[in-house]
Parts: sequence; C-alpha cells; structure tokens
Amino acid sequence: MIPLIVLLQAPSAAPSDWVLFFGRFHPLIVHLPIGFLLIAGLLELDRVTRRQRVSSHTITLILFWSAVSATMACIFGYMLSLGGGYEEETLNNHMWQGIGVAVFAWIAWAVKHERIGPRIRFGPLFYFPALGLSLLLLLAAGHEGGSLTHGSDFLTQYTPEPFRSLAGIPPREEEVAGFEPIADVNQAMVYQQIVHPILKTRCVQCHNPEKSKGDLRLDTPDMIRKGSEDGPVVQPGKADQSRLVKVCLLPEEDDHHMPPKGKTQLTENQIALLSWWINEGAPFDKKVAELKVTDAIKPALASLGSGSASGGQQVASGPAPESPVLTMKLPAADPKAIEELRKTGLLVLPLSKEQNQLEVSAVNARTFNDAQAAALPKLNQQIVWLKLGDTEVSDATLAQVAQLKNLQKLHLEQTKVTDNGLKNLKNLPYLEYLNLYGTGVTDAGLKELAGMKNLKTVYLWQTKVTDEGVAELKKALPNLEVNMGLGEATIAQFTKADSATERTK
Repeated sequence: MIPLIVLLQAPSAAPSDWVLFFGRFHPLIVHLPIGFLLIAGLLELDRVTRRQRVSSHTITLILFWSAVSATMACIFGYMLSLGGGYEEETLNNHMWQGIGVAVFAWIAWAVKHERIGPRIRFGPLFYFPALGLSLLLLLAAGHEGGSLTHGSDFLTQYTPEPFRSLAGIPPREEEVAGFEPIADVNQAMVYQQIVHPILKTRCVQCHNPEKSKGDLRLDTPDMIRKGSEDGPVVQPGKADQSRLVKVCLLPEEDDHHMPPKGKTQLTENQIALLSWWINEGAPFDKKVAELKVTDAIKPALASLGSGSASGGQQVASGPAPESPVLTMKLPAADPKAIEELRKTGLLVLPLSKEQNQLEVSAVNARTFNDAQAAALPKLNQQIVWLKLGDTEVSDATLAQVAQLKNLQKLHLEQTKVTDNGLKNLKNLPYLEYLNLYGTGVTDAGLKELAGMKNLKTVYLWQTKVTDEGVAELKKALPNLEVNMGLGEATIAQFTKADSATERTK
C-alpha cells in the first residue's frame, strides 16, 4: 500500500501526455472490478443459500482478477484526475473508496486462497466482511464517480413525486432547453435571457461547481469574471481576445476546441451573440436597449423574438406570413424520379403529403456533384427545400436548380458556388432563404440577388463580400435579413490574437 499512497500524492509538475493518455482508459478499466466482484458475490450468495457446490478455485480466480483490475482502475483514475477540473472533495471520496475496493478485494482473495488463506490466523473470519465491504465501497465509489462526471444529482434528478418529497429532495430546477421566447427583445436582459441560456446548454455541463474543467466555472457571473487557472476567459470590450469565444472558433478536431468534438456545438448566431455581449463590455445587468445594436447582430437578436432595437429601430418584425408555395397544391411526384435521387444518396422527404411538396437533403451525400444534379429538374415542381451544403456541387448545379420553379429554401454553404452561378437564381419567384456561408461569393454576386424581391434571408458568413456590397444589397431589398456571422475581419482578428498568444508562451 505504501507505493500506491505515494503515487496518489499531488504531482510536482504538469502531467505528461502519456499519463493523460492512459488516464482516459479509467472509464473502461473501472467496469472490470464491478463485474468480477458482483459475480463473486452472487456465487457466494448462491453457495450459502442453496448449498450449491461452487469450486473454491473458481471464486478465488474471480477475486484475483477483481483485485488486479481494481488496482489498475485506481492507478488509471489517478492519472485521469491529473487533468484537473473535478470538485476536490468528491474526487477525494471517490479515490479513497476506490482504493478501499482494491484493498478489501485483495484481502478477500488472500483469505480465500487455498495456500495463502490457511496461513492467515483467523483468516476465514475476515472473508465475508472483506467481500461485503468491497461490494459496499464499490457502490459508493460508483456513485461518487457518477457525481464527478454527471453532477451530484445525477441519480436523483428525475425522482418523481411523492418519492421526491418523502426523501427530502429539493424540487427540480427548471432546465434550460434553449431560448425562451422573448416578447420584446429590446427589453430583454442580455445576460439572464440571452447569454446565460447559451452557456447553460453548451458549457455548464463541464464547467459547474462539481466539475470545473481547467478550474473554470461558467454557471454564475462571479465565476465567469474569475476565469480559469490560465486567467480571465472574458476580456470586456475585446471579443477577439476572449478565450470564451476563441476556443469555439478553433477547428473541431483541435484538442482545445469547445465544446469538445461529439458535443452539441454553438451555432453561428450563438457565437455572434456572445461576441456582441463581450464587445459591449460583458455586462450582467443591462438590457438590449442599453447596448449598441449593430446591423450585423440584428438577425441573431431577431431569431430570439420580436421587439425594438436601440434607437427605435425594429430588431424583428414578428413571424413572416407563410410562403404561398407551402400552401399550393402540387401534382404528385414521379416515384421513379424520387428513386433516382435517392440512389445518389440524397434524402427525399415529404413536407406535405396532401400537397406533394418535397424536401431534398444531401446531409448523407457529401460527394453529391454536378453530374448527379441533372436528376433534380425531374422534380422541378415538387422540390421546395433543397439542402446541398458541404457537397461537391458548383455553378453547373445552379443551372439545374434554376428549373425548380417552386423552390423556397436553398442551402449552398461550403460549396464551390461563385458569382457566376448566382445568375441562375434570378428567375426563382418563391426563393426566400439562401445560405451562401463559406462560398467564394463576392459583391458582384450580391448584385445578382438585388432583383429577387421575395428574398428574405441570406447567410454570407465567411464569404468574400464587403460591408459596402451588403449595404448596396440592403438598399435594393430593405426588408432583407443579411447574416454576416462574425465576418472575415473578426475571424482574422481572432486568428491573429491567438497566434500572438501562442508566440508568448
């Protein structure tokens, strides 16, 4: 036990990558002693209650591997804890309970062993207490481990009434599933109603009182101001220098990207709202009307509800009337044409079975290309929503798209579409939504959109358009919502600031 206790003392230096690498195997290893000990306990119970003849050697072998795996789980768990971010008291309880499981598993194995056991004075008297204590500590360690990972109320969070009251469990806290509808955005409290719901749904799971990765908590204003072990994460007035936003803009494969890969990511609007809040000084007690509302942030605010922006300018005009193309009766689609599209990997989904509108999506067809797009016009009346984002299509596909006369929504984000392709969209009378995020579109392409009077929303984040080009488009289409995200200039500032930070380390 002395080497293990020495091993569990606080490290004097930052852990190596090897230590953190092996530590990640703790959740895998920890299930082994659970299984072994439960099997040993059940076999002994069956032997005692039913007088079944279970081989003593079998139980001894199971206990040996339970002790070995429990010891390995302790070592790997210690390595995992070096990464930090865990509530200290819960971590200590979990650690010592895990050590207890290993210790009593070894004792139970030793006194059960046919050669070692007889040499231990009063050995048989220790067997059942040791086995029982190892099982009890296993349950306790499992509970504390769950608390470290999921929070202390993980087991009791959904306890129903009347059991909740009988057990003395406090009433459930209302969960934030997203933004509550805001009747008047102008009067909304920026932190409480806009910023906090973003952090609650995307960040607080790993940055709370019981699990504070990087010693960072994002559950209260005071903790946000405090920052992490590396310093402040919010620089009021400087979103481009605030790590709270910078880590969200890193590539998802980057180890420092947040939220981690596999977790639900922040949307463009959510990143834009956090950046706007920080640039306005990161206030915790102000309303939208008290801050400067730029044209760039208005679409993001408008998505939260309707109301007025500062200066009396309206942020959102309320729900738009339903597009006529969504209510008109269309002829039934040709089943052969639908099957042809599905063979390319596209999803073909009905928007309305009664009226025959279709949504076509390339979410599972990233290799969809211009040649395959020739099949689209065969459903030129029925396709109302078309999602070709992140595919290999280019301007040639837009010549086919131009024949979809009832198209209302078109996703072209992260494709090879350019200004020349946008010329094909002029004669789509019902097109209201156009997503060009991450394409090579420039101001010249925006001029092609100026005559599309029904266009209501355009996404231009990370394109080559300028503020001047957007202003000209807004003159032609005053009611158009243009979402620029954070813009190329802001992204460049983030990259520059991040590079400077790396050079100073």
